[in-house]
Amino acid sequence: MYRRAFQVSLIFTVALIFMLPPLQSTLADESDHEGYYYPTPQTEERYRPRVNSVAEADRRTRIAFTTGLTAQMLASPSPPRFAIFAKGDGADKLIIVSITDGAYNTLYRLRALLAMLTAYARSSPAFNGFPNPENLTFLDMVYLIGFTEITVSDGRDIAHRIYLDPNAE
Repeated sequence: MYRRAFQVSLIFTVALIFMLPPLQSTLADESDHEGYYYPTPQTEERYRPRVNSVAEADRRTRIAFTTGLTAQMLASPSPPRFAIFAKGDGADKLIIVSITDGAYNTLYRLRALLAMLTAYARSSPAFNGFPNPENLTFLDMVYLIGFTEITVSDGRDIAHRIYLDPNAE
């Protein structure tokens, strides 16, 4: 009986050893959001934020931001047209994906969405303490709380990535 249990255990261990490399590869791929939430971005850019990030902002701050914005959209009488969420180990990657067919399906419409979110940012208390908040954008706001990149997508065919880089020219 013990011999049979040992054989089963040995077979399981050998099978696990052979399965481990593919399993590790699968787990590594889960941190990659391309192909899961949005297609591979066709375009990228670097944006130089006009503010410094707040040292106290952490993963919890960024998740609270996206959760709060989502709650505001869900409380609206009209259904939300996009989903917004934070991903990455530090939740420092902001992802915005259309949940409506035909919306935000060009780079121009994706940028228009960011412009609309800029209007939201300028009316927020986060910008009240800054001189000339009319010169700040949504990109500045999310950098302020520690996001390092934003990917916007129509959720089907197009995606655009923006790296928030204080050293960008």
